[in-house]
Amino acid sequence: MTTISTGAKGNLDQHGLDPAAAVIWQPSTAQLYEHAIRRGDGRIAHGGPLAVDTGKFTGRSPKDKFIVSEPGSDARIWWGDINVPLAEEKFDTLRAKVVVHLDAQDPLYVVDAFAGADPAHRIAVRVVTGSPYHALFAKTMFIEPEAADLAAFEPQALVLHAPEVVANPEEDGTRTGTFVALHPTRTEVIVGGTFYAGEIKKSIFTVMNDRLPLEGVFPMHCSANVGADGKVAVFFGLSGTGKTTLSADPERSLIGDDEHGWGSSGVFNIEGGCYAKVIRLSAEAEPEIFRTTHTYGTVLENVVIDESGVVDLDSEAKTENTRAAYKLEQIANALPAKRAGHPSAVVMLTADAFGILPPIARLTRDQALFYFLSGFTAKLAGTEIGVKEPQPTFSTCFGAPFLPQPPAVYARMLGEKLDEHGSAVWLVNTGWTGGPYGAGHRMPIQATRRLLHAALSGELDTARFRVDEVFGFDVPVEVPGVESALLDPRSTWGDPGAYDVKARELAQLFRENFTRFAGDSGHAVTAAGPQI
Repeated sequence: MTTISTGAKGNLDQHGLDPAAAVIWQPSTAQLYEHAIRRGDGRIAHGGPLAVDTGKFTGRSPKDKFIVSEPGSDARIWWGDINVPLAEEKFDTLRAKVVVHLDAQDPLYVVDAFAGADPAHRIAVRVVTGSPYHALFAKTMFIEPEAADLAAFEPQALVLHAPEVVANPEEDGTRTGTFVALHPTRTEVIVGGTFYAGEIKKSIFTVMNDRLPLEGVFPMHCSANVGADGKVAVFFGLSGTGKTTLSADPERSLIGDDEHGWGSSGVFNIEGGCYAKVIRLSAEAEPEIFRTTHTYGTVLENVVIDESGVVDLDSEAKTENTRAAYKLEQIANALPAKRAGHPSAVVMLTADAFGILPPIARLTRDQALFYFLSGFTAKLAGTEIGVKEPQPTFSTCFGAPFLPQPPAVYARMLGEKLDEHGSAVWLVNTGWTGGPYGAGHRMPIQATRRLLHAALSGELDTARFRVDEVFGFDVPVEVPGVESALLDPRSTWGDPGAYDVKARELAQLFRENFTRFAGDSGHAVTAAGPQI
């Protein structure tokens, strides 16, 4: 076991930590594998990934997320069901419990890394945990510093991670024993009561969603890639809508799969790794991501493996939300710089469980802001606790759980970017066709890929479009290589009258949901939604 000198250990004093035993700073992947296996926290699966279980929590617990109510940030926070306030003294009490636990760990792991591939807009992140596989997750998901960066590393954000620590709701002001709490001014996060590793990465994404707008940078819950011609595309979408799958295009270079900033010089990845859903992953349809699930260094969460270590990606025995965390560089066509120019195309992905929306539609600027603020999709099974089957939902800006500031802030920034750079905007349905969930079927991924290629290459610029009578956007009438019936969802239903009824129902849901934003977004954007 590698320990560190007393002087280096003293660097934790600034965080109020005084570990009693060994501290491993910047642990290697091999060390973390060894320690996780020794503790019984994981197994090595065939091909080399580390397979772990997250126990009771196999998805995020958004109702147990808190933001500290404190003078330095109160005025800018979007308070409500998404951002639940926690009194500063309650945060301090919980933090003290976490510190006592971490001080007793043997060993304690410290991972120093960056969030943000653009040096002008990155933050130095320190993750402190007693769990080796969570340390490996942090090492994988954030951007590893160069030796020169480490020598001068000064943490700007701190994650104190103690999944074994359970809160006392009456004493600590929490809803349950689980807590993920952010103090915005201190830029400190404490995590307890859940082993789900995704809470670590999403807490830092929340930090960046708060910090970047203050620097004039638009933060995005999106994937991004770039073509050989230098044209960048970003793909907004919630978990399970296809951000990771569709951005891993062998004909384009991958910038990142989930979190980005759009600044004055273009798009940059916030992360250094990918966190892909892998349930029923196909080697044929998604070869690059499939390969990572059989590769050393990957962390497989809640993926079933048999006694001989063979991975079963088709099994949902533990959860639908099986995950693989891997370095971006494991994707053969990943862009090493993790940043590129301004997007020529903005794609909004939705998994429509009603089976109403077409596989692709072209949006005007005002329609883009309407559908961005709406954030319509189906919440897919396993992504959050208690979700067993797709549920139609509206997640503002395609990432409401991670937005500390009001949605109008992010919508305004998107509008400014579209006005400045003239990006084309597309709404892409990766959900159901031929009927709603339970009657229809998922949109064929081959058709989605073909339509995206046509959109990003400029092929659709000369296509013939029809205007959807209810939703008002432009839908291509014919695209070579795609069954024409798919482009007209109504024709895929056995009963067109039933489609009309459901389309009006969905349109009504959009209008009712948007009443929340009508006052801030203006008449043009409000009117750009579906007509009833």
